[in-house]
Amino acid sequence: MRVPGASGPGTRDRLASLTGLRFWAALAVVLYHLSRQTGTLPWISDLTWYGRSGVTFFFVLSGFVLAWTYDGKTVPAAVFLWRRFARIWPLLAVSTAVSVIVWRMLGTDVSLKGVAATLGLVNSWIPEREYLVGGNPAAWSLSDEAWFYLLFPVLLVLPVLRTARARRWSVVVLCAASVAVWFAGALIAEPALRLWALDYFPVTRTLQFALGVAAGLAVKRGWRPPVGLGWAVALVVAWHVVLVPWSRAVPDALWYSPYSASHLLSAPFFTLLVAAAATADLEGRRTGLTGPWMIRLGHWSFAWYLFHEIVIRALLGETGRPGTRGETAALWLVVLVVSLAVAAVAYHCVEHPLERLLRRNGPGGANRSPAPPRPRTRRRGKSEAAIPSGPSPMTEKKSIQ
Repeated sequence: MRVPGASGPGTRDRLASLTGLRFWAALAVVLYHLSRQTGTLPWISDLTWYGRSGVTFFFVLSGFVLAWTYDGKTVPAAVFLWRRFARIWPLLAVSTAVSVIVWRMLGTDVSLKGVAATLGLVNSWIPEREYLVGGNPAAWSLSDEAWFYLLFPVLLVLPVLRTARARRWSVVVLCAASVAVWFAGALIAEPALRLWALDYFPVTRTLQFALGVAAGLAVKRGWRPPVGLGWAVALVVAWHVVLVPWSRAVPDALWYSPYSASHLLSAPFFTLLVAAAATADLEGRRTGLTGPWMIRLGHWSFAWYLFHEIVIRALLGETGRPGTRGETAALWLVVLVVSLAVAAVAYHCVEHPLERLLRRNGPGGANRSPAPPRPRTRRRGKSEAAIPSGPSPMTEKKSIQ
């Protein structure tokens, strides 16, 4: 993957506020599932009834971080893809195994085809429930991420993203395309097919990833968002407040409900949020997102995302759905504590060590000895001099993730 271009001035290798934001996005997804699966709580459930939009945030963030990390670098495609595989697959495999065990303990049949599609990172391409929820229901988004990783080397060198003017027009087109896709839902009469096409289909979600890539390149090259972090947070919250009366007026089964709109139309708000947080870090301003515990929770967020629904399912199977508001609040508290504890263990014992192990021993890893250079000869008169040749050393700054 040859990536032309130079990094912008004044950049840093790590944008800590983005790690802190990951926790809040994961929390929105967790509260969304708690509200829909265990019962609602006042105000919290209203604001997070469409907290699944946290997945949109992660897609935007993924594009932003990858663009920031790899812009101006030359990295072989095999190395890039191996690093992304090491980042997501080990925890995917472990969480899928745990999910299948919990399902079997609850007496629920498990589709082996769905499990295989999940582990193969292709389940979101198939509009059938046994594939979308097979193995681990939360893992559908990783199938989309795998698709983004394949596209990323191409996106990074497209002419439409290489100049400031082209990026501005690209952002306008991507935002307009998201609105057009949402309106296109009116053309799909079958609710299940519409749900897949607008919510799961990797091509649809590519718009959000590409928006993140454009923003990441822009900030890396010196662009700064028109609003600060505080205003960006306010816009995201205001968007979710708007969804409350909308959801009460329009059932989720209708195409013009906020169910699909909540994530298809939220990408511009999340892009501003990510860009504003990154800018605050670059300018050395405090954000409240970079404390030790915020960073720790951000590191746990991927594991939390993959395991929280499994914990909810297991506890509901043991206790049943709560009947009162007090029981609901108690179950929420138990789920939050237990799932975070599981996430912490999974991060420190599975995700982080296995990622490091795979990166060290895979393409471009420190433990792989480079092939000895083959000498080539150049004739100088009647004598020959050996001239060593081989790959020049390439270094890469540590990824933000």
